[in-house]
Amino acid sequence: MNGQNHHQSPDENDSTMPDAVVRRIRFSIIWIIPVLSVVIAGFLIWKSFANNGPEITVMFDTADGLTSGQTQVKNKAVVLGTVQGISLTDDLRHVNVRIRMNAGSSPMLTDKARFWVVRPRINGASITGLETLMSGAYIAFDPGPEGNDGDKGHRKTEFRGLEAPPGVRSDQPGRTYTLITPTIGSIGQGAPVFFRDVDVGEVLGYTVPPGGRGPILIQLFVREPYDHYLYPDTRFWNVSGVQVGFGAGGLKVQMQSLQALFSGGVAFGLPRDNNRTARDEAPADTVFKLYDSQADSESAGYHERVPLATYVTSSVKGLAPGSQVTMFGIQIGSVTSVKLDLDQKAGHPRVRIGMQIQPERVLAANEIRHGALTDMFKTLVDNGLRASTDSASLLTGETMISLNFVKNPPPATTSMEGPTLVIPSQAGGMNGIMDSLSTVASRLAAMPFEQIGVNANNLLANADKTLTSPEVKQSLASLKESLKNLQAMSAQLRSGMGPLMQRLPEMTNQLDQTLQNANHLLAGYGGNSDFHRNLQAMVIQLGQAARSLRFLSEFLTNHPTALISGR
Repeated sequence: MNGQNHHQSPDENDSTMPDAVVRRIRFSIIWIIPVLSVVIAGFLIWKSFANNGPEITVMFDTADGLTSGQTQVKNKAVVLGTVQGISLTDDLRHVNVRIRMNAGSSPMLTDKARFWVVRPRINGASITGLETLMSGAYIAFDPGPEGNDGDKGHRKTEFRGLEAPPGVRSDQPGRTYTLITPTIGSIGQGAPVFFRDVDVGEVLGYTVPPGGRGPILIQLFVREPYDHYLYPDTRFWNVSGVQVGFGAGGLKVQMQSLQALFSGGVAFGLPRDNNRTARDEAPADTVFKLYDSQADSESAGYHERVPLATYVTSSVKGLAPGSQVTMFGIQIGSVTSVKLDLDQKAGHPRVRIGMQIQPERVLAANEIRHGALTDMFKTLVDNGLRASTDSASLLTGETMISLNFVKNPPPATTSMEGPTLVIPSQAGGMNGIMDSLSTVASRLAAMPFEQIGVNANNLLANADKTLTSPEVKQSLASLKESLKNLQAMSAQLRSGMGPLMQRLPEMTNQLDQTLQNANHLLAGYGGNSDFHRNLQAMVIQLGQAARSLRFLSEFLTNHPTALISGR
């Protein structure tokens, strides 16, 4: 028994151990899930703080289309931040938009950065932001251009947002320029800039001078490489709307583009001198003049000008500065002024028309002699050159000045008004026609038609009395009797001349035979005797007589009445 008790099993000994002994704990795999969740949550929290950049505030006029926690900030479709909150300013005029930017955007947040809201916009014929109809509005961000000296700007966290997209982006190469014009017409922000009908830029905006006086400044941007086509003497012109004109070819309608029709536009071209280099290019911010039309811009390119003037006393309706001055239908200049002259020295009111002749329109540069053109026009006036108003279009009523040469003109002289040569004028066009009709009417009115009628009646009455008088009747009867006698005498003469006419050929033949015999006789008596010479003279006279007789026979045969009426 004792031996059995001494050899007890280990299990029995363990069962007798006290409860204070610690037991081994087993690890369950289900604990991995919460551990991983904690690790992932910590990683996401760390990543969220690591990706967060600075918080900035952008002030806009309105928060239309912006939603807190959803609206994003993008640049080239890359998300750079998210709107965290929207609140009104203290004066309730604007809204402050709090934006949490992403990490890495801090270097771009400088005083050159720009923000604007991208939403659907209609600007003339241009529609932008259509992609936001489905995705919603977003805030566009542009870091701005870097300075030429490498200056990237100063860091800041508060910005003033733009209400419209800027015309020039920092990543778009090109240059900005300025146009000056008294009026802008329909040109607005975003209007296109054309070069040979190609859209090469856009209008950024315009500035009205203080007080509203002076020219308006229009800022525009021209993209590269088209900005290299601009030179200091480049000319811009307005291409807004539709241009309608009537010319030799009929009705002409010209429209630059559909966008220019609604939002306006400007265009420019190359100068006449194409021998230019890169050094001759216009630098950025160069100021150009904006002309009303392409014709005005081309006219401004002519440097040689001859000032002329003329005075007219007829209507100048439809004539205005800019009207054409033509010679033989070819434009050689334009009208510069139309003014009413009430000078008492002239003795009556008249209209002074100022003109500028541009010889470069019709002459080559080597054919123009500076200073000699005025003398040339004086010579032309001596040869009959006169200025007159003429109709340029009967449909529109436009009038122009025509320089024409008049046949057998009355004497006229020229005069000088400072540098301006005054040439004589003559009524032309409808005014000339009306003046001619008025002159004819005046002359007709001055004719004594009533007296002429009375005299004609008296003449007819006297002629009627004379024709019915006995003397006229007796004269007619005598004339009739004389004609009968003349007819009878002619018949008798014709019958009496018959035998003579029949014997004329026989007489001619006998005379020819006599001449032949005389020639034989003359040949038999040769020598230089007196008989020989007398006989030779007689033969010559007989030949002339025979010839005359032959001519008489032929003439009387063809003209038998010559014996009565003479040859």
